[in-house]
Amino acid sequence: MLTACTKDCPDACSLVVTENDKGFSIEGNPEHPVTLGLTCAKIQNHLRRLQSRNRITTPLLKKEGGWQEISWDQALDFCAKKIKPILARDPSRLLHIHDGGARGVTKETAAWFFRSLGCSVTHGSLCDQTGIRASKQDFGSLKHNDIRDLASASWIVNWGREITSSSRHLASIVHKARRHGTRVLSICPGGRAFRSFSDRIITISPGRDRFLALAVLKVLHDSSGLDSERQKQCQGLQAHKAILDRYSLTELQDLTGVGQDDIRFLAGIYAQESVASLLGWGLQRHVFGGETIRWIDALAWQSGKVGQKGCGIYFNISSNHLLDLSWLEPTSNRSFNLPIIGSEIEQATPGIDLAWIACSNVVNQAPDSRRLAEVFAGIDCLVVVDAFMTDTAACADLILPPALMWEEEDLVGSCMHHGLQYVSRVVSPPPGVRSDLGMAKELNERLGAPVRLPSRDRCLENCLRPYAPDLDLEKLKSRGFAWVEQDPVVFQDGTDHPDGRFHLITSISPEPQPDPAYPLRLLSLVNKNFIHSQILPAEHVLPPRVECHPRAPGVPELDLNQKTFLVAPLGRLEVDLVFDPSLEPGTVVYRRGDWMRLGGGVNQLIQARLTDLGVGAAYYQQQVRLENEKGQ
Repeated sequence: MLTACTKDCPDACSLVVTENDKGFSIEGNPEHPVTLGLTCAKIQNHLRRLQSRNRITTPLLKKEGGWQEISWDQALDFCAKKIKPILARDPSRLLHIHDGGARGVTKETAAWFFRSLGCSVTHGSLCDQTGIRASKQDFGSLKHNDIRDLASASWIVNWGREITSSSRHLASIVHKARRHGTRVLSICPGGRAFRSFSDRIITISPGRDRFLALAVLKVLHDSSGLDSERQKQCQGLQAHKAILDRYSLTELQDLTGVGQDDIRFLAGIYAQESVASLLGWGLQRHVFGGETIRWIDALAWQSGKVGQKGCGIYFNISSNHLLDLSWLEPTSNRSFNLPIIGSEIEQATPGIDLAWIACSNVVNQAPDSRRLAEVFAGIDCLVVVDAFMTDTAACADLILPPALMWEEEDLVGSCMHHGLQYVSRVVSPPPGVRSDLGMAKELNERLGAPVRLPSRDRCLENCLRPYAPDLDLEKLKSRGFAWVEQDPVVFQDGTDHPDGRFHLITSISPEPQPDPAYPLRLLSLVNKNFIHSQILPAEHVLPPRVECHPRAPGVPELDLNQKTFLVAPLGRLEVDLVFDPSLEPGTVVYRRGDWMRLGGGVNQLIQARLTDLGVGAAYYQQQVRLENEKGQ
């Protein structure tokens, strides 16, 4: 049997299911051009989620501090009774929060149902929207070369992506490229994760990559090493050059912590080699993350390393780029910015009477988690769709248990490649759960059917039409995936702006000075074994481990026989230190996703603030310190 992965991951694996004496096993589909028979720990760990004794399999209603099991009829009648008067009075007082914890067309359809009711929704992103907006400002669209073209590069310049942690199949492509002669230069705050795939590492202070890109551009500009034809295709060139003239190379060295030899080596690569620029998503999680992406884009474009085989900028392409979702008619709703959702709800006029949260453990994932939990406690009714008692579910008045991956049919795209994957139902869901689309249908009926919701098959069929006219749903089911051919090299003749020009960034902001009381920059990086907070309670490592340089500020003064705490203005969290001499000394690394209510939850320490483009969460701007128990 063929199926696919719907986790919030760029790989979007096509999978082969094999029955065995333990039930079934999951392997990568060897026929898929990117999956190529490989899977990751995240997929294997999901098998345990399906059968976990911690899984919620019946609706739970909060009663006097405890939980009461109720039937689905009771649960949906409860929801309808709460929602009907809100819709009659003011639909905007109903808030729907939907994110990428589970992907697929049917999840999008369920979200559209709530939008169609006129409720408030969210915009912005806890993930990648800052970089997406930056890319569109520069190129006019969101595209990159075929991911397999990385193997054609002489050098892959990896701006901060922990390849082996974030994407099993990208790692495979990069390792294969290296075996055939491609070299990898990684620009990062250091750390063991980069050693296995890097031929050279440039260690940089977090959040300073935009100044390094500027420094390399300055070297190339001063040595006439830029591509004159590409520069002719630029908008804003004079204002951009004025910024290059404003800084000396010595100033830029000081701003980045990168030596002149490394700067000139990087400039030589961009001047003389075929270079693919691989951008980590963490780059855009600083306050000036949008600027960072745009300065690196500007370096790649002006050095002529876009629009050619073996070159290009790789950040992201929309997960839905092969799906036609136009049949989900657009709606105009009041919208709250997700990265600062707590303060947005507090300040809202009119306020929120009921919130429905699906596909998101937002309390755990959003910054300032404790405050957000308090905000939700002030809402009259909170409905959470979740299979486990997560930090968000624990705040709910009603928990509705959903079907999980491989328990329902769907379609899923990728933000890395051009495959469209069919997700078959591998196992029957527990009797007490419902799909997100099924919940929407049953709620719609109780509300008097104000929305015309299509069947599951109709949802899937509607998405196929424009991109694969010769592919019907049955063919897709039998093959497991469709590979939709796209231009293997993009932006060969210019950008997708109406004027065809690359739109240069014409500003750069000074890096904010940290409070000396908090000398360490906190990077809450990806956990290679789990997506987001999809960690079973028994799989938590407590106290959470953090990585830092053995001589990071404050560390030599610690008594390692006493408890150690990670401290920020918002609070403190007990941690276990792991020393890594390769880390930049001003950096501390926390592998995100563990739960606040179990003793983890790094986002309770992170201030809710927006990136420069206003749609992203500036997670990595947070400054912290390490200290022992107070009084010790």
